[in-house]
Amino acid sequence: MRIEILTIDGCPNGPAAERAVRHALSELGFDTEPAVRVIRTPAEAAATAFAGSPTVLVDGVDAVPGSAPIQDLACRVYRTADGPSGHPTAEMLVPALRAALRR
Repeated sequence: MRIEILTIDGCPNGPAAERAVRHALSELGFDTEPAVRVIRTPAEAAATAFAGSPTVLVDGVDAVPGSAPIQDLACRVYRTADGPSGHPTAEMLVPALRAALRR
């Protein structure tokens, strides 16, 4: 399983997304190390499933569906149980991680 956190340079939500990913992995007992990739150009964004910063990909698929891929170097807003957030919660990531195991 490959986990990648796509972020733009200086994104204030990148570290929180990485913490959420690590928490979800720990909760499921995975020892997978997430990779952090900084998206620097619209062309890089277009070549991935980047849906705003931060985007978490599990085996190349957006872990939190519902946002279309974009080419803009922009922030992403997640709909969490507590309201809008600049990063996904661990609880939002767990289903994608479990699904990746079944593939």
